[in-house]
Amino acid sequence: MVGFSMSSVRFHLLQARHSLKKKQLKCSFLYRNEAVVISGRKLARQIRQEARHEVEQWVAAGNKRPHLSVVLVGENPASHSYVLNKTKAAADVGISSETILKPASITEEELLDLIIKLNCDASVDGLLVQLPLPEHIDERKVCNAVNPEKDVDGFHVVNVGRMCLDQYSMLPATPWGVWEIIKRTGIPTLGKNVVVAGRSKNVGMPIAMLLHTDGRHERPGGKVRDDSTGIPNLITADMIKEGAAVIDVGITRVQDPVTAKPKLVGDVDFEVPGGVGPMTVAMLMKNTIIAAKKMMRPLELAALSA
Repeated sequence: MVGFSMSSVRFHLLQARHSLKKKQLKCSFLYRNEAVVISGRKLARQIRQEARHEVEQWVAAGNKRPHLSVVLVGENPASHSYVLNKTKAAADVGISSETILKPASITEEELLDLIIKLNCDASVDGLLVQLPLPEHIDERKVCNAVNPEKDVDGFHVVNVGRMCLDQYSMLPATPWGVWEIIKRTGIPTLGKNVVVAGRSKNVGMPIAMLLHTDGRHERPGGKVRDDSTGIPNLITADMIKEGAAVIDVGITRVQDPVTAKPKLVGDVDFEVPGGVGPMTVAMLMKNTIIAAKKMMRPLELAALSA
């Protein structure tokens, strides 16, 4: 899973009606309503409520409760925090979960053997290996070892390939969260121009693919700008076109010049409430439900699992 703080990654949507300097942009939001700021937290709560209802219906129909297994390697504090947020969310929506802790010294072969074991475990519906992994382990090899049907991170090459071809796939949670923000807030994208700042394999590239559509599918087709570069305050108001929507997926820990304490900032130079992080976790829960219902089983995946 992408290494974002699930409680503090920020989302903001700016509907800027005039070309404004940064200071003017902030004032316009506060006093003249020139910009609209939408927190993704409310949307995340809505999606989690939907997931909770879906799980209740699934279990009430006599099916096994969805189960998520998370493999956590090493003692990275951020990774432990991210995993804790995921398991808390799972409990909140009625999904059972487990965290399998392994030392940083685990060998690649041992980790792959564990993944194969979990792939074969019928009680495990969703499986993810928390990234990043120690340097001696090939992350791509690990991601491709996860059964595509259980790949709730959406990182397996089969899921990535199907997503790029605009076919049904297990979508990576952060890009899917951004997509849901766009859809549920009614941002018109079809036929618009989109700028995705950042080309990471886990965020930037998948977002670009989700926005690249011919209009015949539900996926949006792009005056939207998405920023996930990891460069603090890279995007300023003078770079934003009139009427554009901006979604900030970036997160960097910096020292506050006033308090000298660490704080989290995004790629866009604007103070806004959080939201993409909670959306990421919410979409991970949706993926786990999809995996439990065996909805990701086209003939190609069935052949791979045979």
